[in-house]
Amino acid sequence: MPRIPDEDIERVKRGTDLIALVRSRGIELDKHGSKDWIGCCPFHDDQHKPNFIVSPAKGLFHCMACGAAGNPIQFVEKFDGISFRHAFELLNEGGAAAFSGPRNQGVKNASIPRLPPPFDPDGTDADLMRQVIEYYHQRLLKTPAALDYLRGRGLCHDEALEKFRLGFADRSLGLRIPDSTRKGGDAIRTRLQNLGLVRESGHEHFNGSVVLPIFAAAGEVGEMYGRKITVNLRKGTPNHLYLPGPHEGIWNVDALNEPEVILCEAAFDALTFWVNGFKNVTFIYGTEGFTDELFDAILQRRVKRVRLAYDADEAGNRAAARDAERLTAHGVEVFRVKFPWGMDANEYACKVQPAAKALQTVLSAAEWVGGRGQPPSPEGSGEPRKSEARGQQDETHTCAGAPVLSSSLAAELAADEKKPLPDRVTLACQGVAMGEQGRSLERLGPSALLRTGEYHFLKLGPREYRVGGLEKNNSLEAMKISLRIRCGENFHLDSFDLTQDQNRRRFVERASEETRLEKELIKRDLGKLLLLLEEEQTARIAAALEPAGRPAPTMTQEETVEALAFLKSPDLLKKLGEVFEACGLVGEETNRLAAYLACTSRKLGHPLAVIIQSTSAAGKSTLMEAVLSMFPEEERVKYSAMTGQSLYYLGETNLKHKILAIVEEEGAEKASYALKLLQSEGELTIASTGKDPATGRMVTQEYHVEGPVMIFLTTTAVEIDEELLNRCLILTVDESREQTERIHTLQRKARTLEGLRLKKRRQTLLALMRNVQRLLRPLDVMNSWADQLTFTADRTRTRRDHEKYLTLIDAIALLHQHQRPVERDPESGEFIRVTIEDIALANRLAPELLGRTLDELPPQTRRLLETVKSLVKALRKERVVEQTLALFSRRDLQAACGWSYSQVKRHLLRLQELEYIAPRFGRMGAVLKYELLIDADEPGETAHIGLLDVAKLRARTAVPRRSSEGAETGTTATWTGQEATWTPPCQNAMARLEPTTPETCANLAALPERESGLPVAALS
Repeated sequence: MPRIPDEDIERVKRGTDLIALVRSRGIELDKHGSKDWIGCCPFHDDQHKPNFIVSPAKGLFHCMACGAAGNPIQFVEKFDGISFRHAFELLNEGGAAAFSGPRNQGVKNASIPRLPPPFDPDGTDADLMRQVIEYYHQRLLKTPAALDYLRGRGLCHDEALEKFRLGFADRSLGLRIPDSTRKGGDAIRTRLQNLGLVRESGHEHFNGSVVLPIFAAAGEVGEMYGRKITVNLRKGTPNHLYLPGPHEGIWNVDALNEPEVILCEAAFDALTFWVNGFKNVTFIYGTEGFTDELFDAILQRRVKRVRLAYDADEAGNRAAARDAERLTAHGVEVFRVKFPWGMDANEYACKVQPAAKALQTVLSAAEWVGGRGQPPSPEGSGEPRKSEARGQQDETHTCAGAPVLSSSLAAELAADEKKPLPDRVTLACQGVAMGEQGRSLERLGPSALLRTGEYHFLKLGPREYRVGGLEKNNSLEAMKISLRIRCGENFHLDSFDLTQDQNRRRFVERASEETRLEKELIKRDLGKLLLLLEEEQTARIAAALEPAGRPAPTMTQEETVEALAFLKSPDLLKKLGEVFEACGLVGEETNRLAAYLACTSRKLGHPLAVIIQSTSAAGKSTLMEAVLSMFPEEERVKYSAMTGQSLYYLGETNLKHKILAIVEEEGAEKASYALKLLQSEGELTIASTGKDPATGRMVTQEYHVEGPVMIFLTTTAVEIDEELLNRCLILTVDESREQTERIHTLQRKARTLEGLRLKKRRQTLLALMRNVQRLLRPLDVMNSWADQLTFTADRTRTRRDHEKYLTLIDAIALLHQHQRPVERDPESGEFIRVTIEDIALANRLAPELLGRTLDELPPQTRRLLETVKSLVKALRKERVVEQTLALFSRRDLQAACGWSYSQVKRHLLRLQELEYIAPRFGRMGAVLKYELLIDADEPGETAHIGLLDVAKLRARTAVPRRSSEGAETGTTATWTGQEATWTPPCQNAMARLEPTTPETCANLAALPERESGLPVAALS
């Protein structure tokens, strides 16, 4: 049982007449000074001189001799020899029992209860059980903590509490039963133990739980359900309790008289439906608690339809499948009510408001499982009766997790209802005293709370409230704010947690002193302010929790037709290059195409990754932006920098089949490990510690980020992490003088009238290209020539480079998916085929893209080496000397290449370390000269990656040559674009025959088209 709330203890202390209490114990008191009273101390031999002082104004007693001291509750505890809770309950109940204690008893422990028993000891067991249930019901109505718990779960409903006799076991039952050593005490405790209400230890079985009785067929209590209301329970303490023994009874058995029944997994889920107007509901005792009694009753009462509203988890799904099979086997039609994963009916109703409409929605959308005939139309299924539904419109339930209001403040807020709830149960649920029913609270809309700068303002007549610091709160469990009230020239300012009752009381008292306003008026104002701040906070948190990704816009029919026509163009790649130039990217033909194909590969299972490497201001960011602008906004994620752990918390599917672009690789240096794992493994998983919101304890939480994802980086660094380097394609920006001139020409053209017109047209082109990408879908790619392709194997790192080469081919094929038939294999599913033209294009791009990764020199360093060679040849010719005497300085090289001094110095140092050049002389006062150590006439090295000649591949397969964009020449066969079932080609037959001879072509033509794997027209 949780500790007694501080506000309840303070209320009992303030409401107890300490002078009358002490005198009721036979202690004579005389006036002592102006405020205190004095008498003989009952806790020691104090007959000679009175030392026992009672201060009624403070509500305290104190003995000057023995040191005994305390408040009224502690006095009764010490004098009567009972527990603190027993003393509290005695004074809380008041009446004659509190002031008729033993006279001069002393301090021995009492074994006789001071509180009257709530039952007749001579009654039957059935009577005893009913009387205990009634006692628990009365305790619930007097326990604000239990009512607050029900209110937080949307179950504090006057009719439900009265009809189903909900109660609360607050550990006070044991205080009303004689000790087992007393006459009659052992017998009554034994009976309660046999009924399951008391354990062998003497403690109440449902201690600290809201209890719900369940009646058997004979009208007696067959079962009781208990739910703990305390969050921080000891480890191993169950939250859910039942009476010992087998389950007996059906809750809300009248529901089975209806043709349709809602069947829940737990008691509070069923109660949630009931309080929201769905009266035809009952529950089973957990996933394994579908009793034969309930099953037989469903069949006997001829229930036609059952809606299984079990929890949305694995256990709930298993139980639903099992119970649905059992019910449908006996002719009962079954529907499965689907909640969001991990939720039950109560949690869903609390989080989605209004609850009645939310529950109606999931009931109407319930999935038909089986039973009579075909699934009926969902409209009208499971609707509450009109009268009951109307009753729900006037009720307001607090969502779970919302701050709990104290009784006094809730009293003011409850008066806001237009129709008062006169029933004592409703008033108890809302915390309203019977004398406060007539108050009214003016209604305020959300617009009453105004935002100005960092503060929120609420104006109520001449009173102005200013709230600061609301944004620092990230939940509804606390609301730490700075609050200022001003009325005229008077004001009061304080910082506190608005959800804490003690803080509000202190603010009301101090504000009343400073502003001279009535306390009740300020209290009502705080209630209004709290409700408005809760709405503001809820909206802000909901906005923060929305997924970061954007939804894909809906394409019009015209946009779809235009984008599809682009994808089906025979000269697709040529048109793509024209769009790049129209969008302001001149030159860079290989780089832009490679980057575009890499971004397209995000739809594959293992996408490519790209790093654009260049010097500062060379245009690497322009290239990245130009490529990214052609892809939909919802499919790309772009950052300037990333912290080391940020990738792990992006959301499970926020990166799946998307582009992750980072403007500078240096900005993601701390996240390089996660980037490498994401690229190679296709997913990220991290275990981190976090606080459990339910228990407040630190627990291990797992975060998972799914791939695949295409990674796009830029960098100015000469040295790149080797682990990252071998996972990516390396693109280098053209830094030649000719490219610079082309860029200047384009920049000048942008200022002309034609350039302004092109700028307007550019947005239309980009919208088209984004729609083109939206029409592409993930498909598997089958490469019929994969086993014939070749790749260099002289280094271990080519194991990854070879995979990049094959993925590049797949990306080209994927881009052309609307020009290929989508075939289907019974085992692997849908796929498209690679053509020889795809391989030809990949072979044209791969040497430049993959060759750089095999070169020991970075691209810029290799470019400088070629400049050095040209410079040495020019000096050799000019000075008519041998190469060993054609020395050059940094200044000479800087003038030749146009680079800055720092760039020339950095790359010269790399060439010197790799022994391409060597310094010859240059001491203090002399110019440093370098000698080229390799032959200047030797052509620049190009890394050979050992790709198969496409011409040989065509000759081997005897496939007619296609045009540059994939159209076959010399044949009339065309792809229809229709899906077909694929049968693997007869590769053995092709291998045995020589494809270039007439005999070979005749033999292949004689085979069925699907068996040969080639169009018949291609063999004729």
